[in-house]
Amino acid sequence: MNSKNWISFFLSVTILALPMVGFCSVESSLAAVQSKLIGTILPLVSIIGLVIAAISFVAGSANARAHLTLAIIGAAIGFGAPSIVSWIQSLIH
Repeated sequence: MNSKNWISFFLSVTILALPMVGFCSVESSLAAVQSKLIGTILPLVSIIGLVIAAISFVAGSANARAHLTLAIIGAAIGFGAPSIVSWIQSLIH
């Protein structure tokens, strides 16, 4: 057997012998990313958006009212994301 066939044979045996190597836990990885995104990143971005909109309002920007409105909508979505995700998952299952 040449080296290319030997590598293919070794990988096939490894995948068949160790299913965790062949079928990585994609679902748990996606769940971890989802929980990090929903639990940490979205609320943090919502708070940053509210702070920037408040600074814009205090500075007297012409678009301050629109900034505050969009920041409040973004914060509602950011902090409501866990409920939104669980509702969508309940519709699917």
